[in-house]
Amino acid sequence: QVQLVESGGGLVQAGGSLRLSCAASGNIFSINSMGWYRQAPGKQRELVAAITSGGSTNYADSVKGRFTISRDNAKNTVYLQMNSLKPEDTAVYYCNAEILGYSIGDYWGQGTQVTVSS
Repeated sequence: QVQLVESGGGLVQAGGSLRLSCAASGNIFSINSMGWYRQAPGKQRELVAAITSGGSTNYADSVKGRFTISRDNAKNTVYLQMNSLKPEDTAVYYCNAEILGYSIGDYWGQGTQVTVSS
C-alpha cells in the first residue's frame, strides 16, 4: 500500500510564503513524476507544478516566478515553495505521484488547505 501525506498548508497574508511537503511511503520501487495540483471552490482541479525523476520541472503560468517545486528522491518527498502568495492562490493543494511498487499507479494525497488573505 502506498500513501502520500502532505503537510505545510495554512493561513497566510498576501505577499507571504508557505512551503508544502508531501512524503510517499509504503511499497515503493521508484517514483516517476511528482506534482502539485490545486482546487479552489467551484473550480476544477488544476496542475500547479510537476517535476520528473530527473528534475525537469513544469509550472502553471499563474505561478511561474513565484512557486518552486523540488524533490528529495532519497526521502521520496516533493516540496512546493510558494512565495509572493496572492488571494487567488487560495485552494486545497493535492500532491500527486506516479509510483512503481507491485504495480505502477497514480496516487493522490489527502489535500492541504492554503488560504491567502488580502
